[in-house]
Amino acid sequence: MVRDSFGSRLTLVFLLLVFLAGCNAPKSHLSTFGEYFNSSDYEKSIKFAQSKISKSKNPKREDLLWTLQLGTLERLRQNHRESNNYFDRSEEMLKFFDYQNATVDSAAAIVVNENIVPYLGEEYDGIMVNTYKALNFMALGENDQARVEFNRALDRQRRAREEFAREIAKLQNELDDAQEKEGSQTRKNVDNPETNRLITNKYPGLYEFEAYPDFVNPFTTYIAGVFFNLVGDHSKAVTFLKESYGMVSENEYIAQDLAVTEQVLDGQAELKDTVWVIFENGMGPVKEEFRIDIPLFVASDDVKYFGIALPRLIFREQAYPYLSIKAGGNNYNTQIVGNMDMVVQTEFGKDFKGILTRAIISATAKVVAQYALQKNDNSSPNIASLLAAVYSYATTAADVRIWTTLPKNFQVARLPIPADRLITIEAPGGESFPVEIHACKNAFVYIRIPQKQTRQVLDLITY
Repeated sequence: MVRDSFGSRLTLVFLLLVFLAGCNAPKSHLSTFGEYFNSSDYEKSIKFAQSKISKSKNPKREDLLWTLQLGTLERLRQNHRESNNYFDRSEEMLKFFDYQNATVDSAAAIVVNENIVPYLGEEYDGIMVNTYKALNFMALGENDQARVEFNRALDRQRRAREEFAREIAKLQNELDDAQEKEGSQTRKNVDNPETNRLITNKYPGLYEFEAYPDFVNPFTTYIAGVFFNLVGDHSKAVTFLKESYGMVSENEYIAQDLAVTEQVLDGQAELKDTVWVIFENGMGPVKEEFRIDIPLFVASDDVKYFGIALPRLIFREQAYPYLSIKAGGNNYNTQIVGNMDMVVQTEFGKDFKGILTRAIISATAKVVAQYALQKNDNSSPNIASLLAAVYSYATTAADVRIWTTLPKNFQVARLPIPADRLITIEAPGGESFPVEIHACKNAFVYIRIPQKQTRQVLDLITY
């Protein structure tokens, strides 16, 4: 009987492990998707992403994440209308999450882990959704709609600081609730300087980076400035070009745009016969999990070391350091106008305290429960404490969800349209391809190259 009972308990433990394995499914899904995307198999990438979106009325789990991926994929296939359909759906999901009460989700994250909470999106996600929608509308020749989307993207950048302040207040409420349930140990664990020292040793590059101003994507600001110039709103253009130049002052093309725009406002120049080459280069960061044992106060001064799982950013390769453009006997190289790695890391650095705090709150709740069961469990074997240990291990997982189809950086070159209206774009050590600029006043040549030697995606947008 004892053996049968023990066997039943082991079966229960096994079933619990199987059930909880689903808590870290996003990591596996992103890995599979990455294999398809990295091999430029966009058909398989699209089918895989579509299969991960629920059919429910309200967004669930990773619905937003996979809808964002699909918006990018359709842009890569130059299906601008379909791309905007996905980005429209993404924006609806972002609004849904903005307005819903996430208290229940926060409680679930403490009991299990962050992966059980729907992917809510980052501030830069929303900014890039509206930026890409604007670029899609530019490609479709719908400038009034593009103007709306640029205004929304810029407004998101302004509102992001307010949203972050709300997140800080929400985190404080979660900490207060946890302290009420678990006692003073929670606060002691969160504020323990030893934990910060251990994490700094494990992840030394966490805060060692040059940051952009809070939640500002200089590419969005710059490209909006150029757009407003093209549609004749020069006073608005000069504001955003000044802002982008302040962030990327080493870029000579932004300086040229700003100088010309100020001359236009003074009636001394006209914006014409210019082509901008925009280069979306490489692939943006992904997240990976790392585990670390931290000291946790359990009862009075009784300290136990307990494992937590945290995300860290992994930066991927650029396709090329720049593109060269030959036009009218002159050579031009693209220069960085916005570093997506820096945009993501700036926001991640601000979010990390909240990520760590929630991980410590969750770990404290689990270790206190496990400690209590060990003290009170008189069964042989100690099935309750065994289940608690299994549960803690199985639910310790970092949230590594991130929009993985963004580029590593955005680059630009600005040059006069040559008399023969032909430019040649060349990648260092790679292929070159000619682009004929049709009859127009000004033009955009928009290129995306995710990886070296992969086929480029090119849009020609004329004004």
